[in-house]
Amino acid sequence: MMDAEMERAARQADEECKPTMLTREQILGADDLLREEVDVPEWGGVVFVRTMTGTERDVWNDRATGEDGKRDMTDFSARLCVACVVKEDGTRIFSDSDAPRLGAKSGKMLNKAFLVAARLNGFDGEDTVKNSGTTPSASPGSD
Repeated sequence: MMDAEMERAARQADEECKPTMLTREQILGADDLLREEVDVPEWGGVVFVRTMTGTERDVWNDRATGEDGKRDMTDFSARLCVACVVKEDGTRIFSDSDAPRLGAKSGKMLNKAFLVAARLNGFDGEDTVKNSGTTPSASPGSD
């Protein structure tokens, strides 16, 4: 008798632990574009950095790949920041053509926004950090 009760309790616990199946409306209505404020006092204030939409990420990846199929590292950090630095309402501050000018700014300051953009967009793996010229120990508050 005890075994049957234990099995029933275990099945009930399994049912309670199952994640809720999402609906189309829940997925499409979810506010999933994470945004983080980054303090860059050397630029005179703060910027918002957010995740890219799926479409933006696909376009960014396409543009970040050279004709030879390898990652184009020209203005790599600046191009990611151009895609991810936004106004308070979530719209981009920069256009794609701003990447060279943004890339000419202080690498240390640009790196603050880049590291947050890379992390928020899932690009914080060893490969991205190695390819960007940053170091894993670098952080938005480090020298």
